[in-house]
Amino acid sequence: MSVSLIDGWDRASLAQHGMWITERMGGGGRVYAMPFAVRFDGALDVDAMLAACAAVVERHPVLAATLAEQDGHVRLVPGEVPPPIRFEDVSGPSGGAFGDVSAPSGGASGEAPALSGGASGPSGGIEAEISRPFDLVTGPLARFTLFRLAPARHVLQLVAHHAVFDGMSKDIVLRDLAAAYGGSALPPLPISYGEAARAEQDRVAAGLEGAAEFWRPRWHDDQDLLLPGAARPSLRAAPGETVDLALGGETAGVAERLGLTRFEVVLAALHTLLHGYGNDRVAVAVDLSTRTEETRDHVGLFVNELPVVSTPRGTFAEFARSIREELRAVYRYREVPLARALGGISPRTALTPVSVSYRRRSGVDPVFPGLDASVDWTAFNGAVRNTLHLQVVESPDGLAARLQFNPAVLSRAACESVAGNLRTLLLGVAARPDAPITELSSPGPEAVPTRDAAPAGAPGTVPASAASASGTASAAIASGAVADSAPDAPPAAGAAAGAVADPALLGEVEAIWCEVLGVDEIRPDDDLFDLGGHSLSITQIIARVRDRMGVELSFEVFIDTPTVVGVAEEIARSR
Repeated sequence: MSVSLIDGWDRASLAQHGMWITERMGGGGRVYAMPFAVRFDGALDVDAMLAACAAVVERHPVLAATLAEQDGHVRLVPGEVPPPIRFEDVSGPSGGAFGDVSAPSGGASGEAPALSGGASGPSGGIEAEISRPFDLVTGPLARFTLFRLAPARHVLQLVAHHAVFDGMSKDIVLRDLAAAYGGSALPPLPISYGEAARAEQDRVAAGLEGAAEFWRPRWHDDQDLLLPGAARPSLRAAPGETVDLALGGETAGVAERLGLTRFEVVLAALHTLLHGYGNDRVAVAVDLSTRTEETRDHVGLFVNELPVVSTPRGTFAEFARSIREELRAVYRYREVPLARALGGISPRTALTPVSVSYRRRSGVDPVFPGLDASVDWTAFNGAVRNTLHLQVVESPDGLAARLQFNPAVLSRAACESVAGNLRTLLLGVAARPDAPITELSSPGPEAVPTRDAAPAGAPGTVPASAASASGTASAAIASGAVADSAPDAPPAAGAAAGAVADPALLGEVEAIWCEVLGVDEIRPDDDLFDLGGHSLSITQIIARVRDRMGVELSFEVFIDTPTVVGVAEEIARSR
C-alpha cells in the first residue's frame, strides 16, 4: 500500500473505539452505514473505474481495516478480506425502468437524482447494500459496486461503515476517484492513520482537564424535549424517515448582514424554534470535524459530537452572535469526547434528542474525463440515531437540507410541521434579523407541543423515570455512544446491592474497577459512568475479568446494571 495503516501505533482512534463499543452493545447497525453514490452519464470505461476504486483503497488503507479488542484496547488492524469492488450490468430488458430518475425535492442544484425502480434493479441493489450489516471485527468495512443502467449511464455506489468514513470522506473519495480515473497516480498520505490516532489522543489527554472545567457548568443531561407531535424524546438508533427542507438564499443574506456563517444562522434558527416550542433551555448536539492539516486528505472518521447549549433571548441578531461565541468556545475542545471529560454519560447513539450535521463544500467538483458526474450529498441510510436530526450540505450551488426523524415517536406530519416552522422562521429572520426572537419563534398555537401528543410508552421513547433511574446512557460516535434506556427501565443503580453473597467476588471486581478508573475506593452500587467511566473503561474491565476470572462479560451488563454488583452477578451466573 502507498502508506502504512499502523506505522507504530495500532490503537483505534477515540471515535472508532466508541463506535466499536456501540456496535458491541447492539446500538449501532444500519445507523452507521454511510452510503455514497455517484451517477455518471457518458461513455464510461468500466475497467478504468474499477481500477480507480482499487487505487482509492490502496491510498486509504483504513477502508480495508477492521477493529479488534486485544488486552483491553481496541486496535485497528488490516482486514483479512479486502473491500469488494464489483460491477453489475442491469441494463437488460427491464433496465430502462431502472434508468428513470427523479430529483429529490428541496435539494440543491447539481445533486444526483434518486434512483427509481424495482427491488432487482440498481435502486434495489443500492438498498440491499445499505441494509447489509457490517462486522467491525471481520470486515470488510467498505463495499464498491458499479451499476450499468444503460450504455451511457452508470451509478457507482460506495457503502462504508462510519468507523472508517465520515462526511468529508465523500469529497476525498470523489476527488481521488476522478484523479485515478483520469490516469493520475494518487500521492501517499503524509502520515498513517495510526499516527493520526496517536497524535489525537495525545491532544485529548492534554486538553482533558480544560474540557472538564468547560463542560461542568454547561452540560446537564436533560433528555426532555418538547416537539409538536412527540411527547417523549428518543436517543436510540431506529428505522428513520426523511423530510426535505428548502433552505433558500435568505440564509446567505442574513449571514452576510450579521457577519456570521450560514451554519451559525441555521443553528441559531433551530435553537430559536425549539425555544418557541416551549424548551427554555435548548441543547442541540453538533457534529464537529476533528481534522487537522495533516489529516485533511484522509478518508476516515474524524468527527466528534458535542452539545451547543443556549437559553434564547433578545433579538435574533444578538442571539445568533451569542451562538457564534459559544461555538467558538466549544471548538477549543472539539477533539475531547464529552464522556471523557465528564462522568455520568453512558454509551448511546446520540448526546441529545435533536442534533445537526452541517458540512461546507468549497470549490467545484472534480472532473471525470468524458463524463458528467452528479452526487446526492445527503444520501440517507434509512436509520436515525435520535428523535430529529438536521443534515445540511452547503456548496457553491446552495444548501441541500434534510430532516431525519424517528417515526415511532414523531409522525411525518409533525416533522413536516417542524420543517415548515423552521422555513417560516428563517424567512422572518431574513426580513427582520433585529426582531426579538419572541416575535420570530412562535410557530402558532396549533403547533405548540403538549405532553399528550404521543403515548409515554411509545417504542423508542425515554420515559422521564427511566432517564433519571438508569443514568444517562459521540459523540455518540466519539464518546462511545450507544443506546438509551429501553421503555421498561432497569432498576436504578444500587437496587441490586447485596444480591451477590460472595464478598470475595465483590472484592475482586471492586479491585478491577479501582485499577481501571484510578480510584482508591468504590462502593458495590456505584454507577460506572457516574464514576467517570467511558467506553475504554468498559473494554478494560472486560479484559481484566477475562484474564483473571476466565469469564467473558457481556456488554449489555454495562447498560442494564453498570455497577460492581451487576458485574459480579453476571460473573457468578457465568461460572
